[in-house]
Amino acid sequence: MLSIIHDPLNVYQRRFNRREALGVGGLSLLGLTAPQLARLRSTQAEDRTSASDGSSAKHRYNSCVFIFLFGGPSQIDLWDMKPAAPVEIRGDFKPISTKVPGIQICEHLPGLASQMDKVCLVRSMTHNMNVHGPACSEIFSGREYFNAPTTDQADPQDWPSLSSMMMRFGKPRGGMPPSIVLPWYLQFTGQSRRIAGQTGGRMGERHNALLMQGSAATLDFQVDGLKLEQTVPIARIQHRRELFKTIQAIGRERSPFGPVAVEFERYRQRAFSLLQGRAGELFDIQRETPKMRDRYGRTMVGQSLLMARRLVEAGVSLVSVNWEDETKISGTNTCWDTHENNFSKLNNLLCPIFDQAYPAFLQDLDERGLLETTLVVAVGEFGRTPHMGQFSQSNNTKKSGRDHWPSVFTALIAGGGVRGGQVYGESDRHAGFVKDNPVSPADLTATIFHHLGVDPSREYVDEFQKLRHQVSDGRPLNLG
Repeated sequence: MLSIIHDPLNVYQRRFNRREALGVGGLSLLGLTAPQLARLRSTQAEDRTSASDGSSAKHRYNSCVFIFLFGGPSQIDLWDMKPAAPVEIRGDFKPISTKVPGIQICEHLPGLASQMDKVCLVRSMTHNMNVHGPACSEIFSGREYFNAPTTDQADPQDWPSLSSMMMRFGKPRGGMPPSIVLPWYLQFTGQSRRIAGQTGGRMGERHNALLMQGSAATLDFQVDGLKLEQTVPIARIQHRRELFKTIQAIGRERSPFGPVAVEFERYRQRAFSLLQGRAGELFDIQRETPKMRDRYGRTMVGQSLLMARRLVEAGVSLVSVNWEDETKISGTNTCWDTHENNFSKLNNLLCPIFDQAYPAFLQDLDERGLLETTLVVAVGEFGRTPHMGQFSQSNNTKKSGRDHWPSVFTALIAGGGVRGGQVYGESDRHAGFVKDNPVSPADLTATIFHHLGVDPSREYVDEFQKLRHQVSDGRPLNLG
C-alpha cells in the first residue's frame, strides 16, 4: 500500500480494490467526532433488530439467497432420477418419496425430502457451455459467454454478475449494502485470478459486491478493514489518518485519469454505513447459540447459510453463497465436480453437508416468517453426463465418474412467493436433454431481478465497448 504514496501516478493508473480501500478508509479512519460517535451509539441502541434477537417483525422487503453449487451437481443422481434407465445411466442410488406425493429424489437427501413442500424443482435448466469458468459466468450473469471457452479465469470483458448488478441497482437498507458475497470468491488453485463471471466485469469492478470472508479453520466471518480491535496503538491510528489525508490530497490533483477522491469517499461512507448498521454484531456468528450452529452443521457451507439468514434479517437484498470447502478434494475433482468416484463422494461427503444445511436454512427462514419474502435459489453451473464414464469435456473423467453436462440440469427454488412442492420443466428419459419448458440462465436471473424489484429491462452502459445493455434479456418464471 505504501507504493501508492511513493508513486502518485500509480493511483490514477489503477482503481483501488475493496480490501485496500477499506483498509485505509475503514472505521479507524472515519475521522468521526465525539458527537457523531454518540449518535452512532444511540442509533445502534434504538435500532436493535433481528440480527441479534432472532425477531423478524421488521422484515417487510424482498430478499434473495443465491446458493452456487460450484462444480456442477449431478441431476440424474440427486433430484431428477431415472430409475427405469439402464444401470450405466441411472447409477447406484435409489429414489425415495418426499413430503409431496409424486415427487421423488435421491435416497441420500432425506432432509430435503422432508422439506419438499417448500421447494420447486426446475428440472429444465439448459445452456451450451461445458467449461467451468465460462459456464459459471453464464449462470452468474445470465448471459452467454462472450468468447471462446479457453480459460476459467475472470476477464475485463466478463458480463457483470448478478451480485454486482444488485450492488449497483439494489437499495441499501439498515446501513447494509444491497449485495454481499460469502464466504469467498471462487478460484482454482494455481490460477492468478478468480473464476469468470463474479465481478462487475465490463460494467466496472467498482460495482463489485461486498465480500464477507469466511475462515474454514474457525468457521467465522469478517470484512477486511471493518474489525474494530479493543486495543490499537495510538501511533498506528495516527499513521492511518495521515495516510488517508495524503491520499485525499492526491485525489484532489488534476490528472488525465481523473481523481480518486470520489471513489475513496464512496468506500469511506460505506464503512460508516456498516457501523450504523451494527456490522460488528451482525458479522459475529458467535452470537448465534451453539444449538443453532449445530442445526446448520459445523461446516463452512452450513455456517455460511446461517450467516446468510442473519444478513437477510439485517436488510441485505442479495446474499450469494459460494460452495467451496472441505468438498474440494483436488483441482480436477472439486466440490460437485465428480469426475471420479461419483457415488462415494456424493454419499459420504456432499449429500450429508447439503442435506443438513439446506433444509435447516429453509426451515429456519420459515419459522422466522422470512421464507415468504426470501427467494432461495440453489444451482450449479451445469449438470453431469447421463452415461457413467462418458467423456464430454475433461479427460480426467473416469469410469466411476460423470463429466460436465450443460444440456439439462436442475435448479432448486424456494420461498419468495414460489409455490413449493412442484416440478417445473422436464428432462427426457435419460436426463440428457430438455423435454419441456426450457429455462435459460437469463430466465433464472430475470426471475431473481423481478423478485428483488429491479426491472430486467433496465439499461446500463458497457464501459468496455461503450454500448447500452439490458440488465437481463430473460423472462421471469411464473412459479406461483
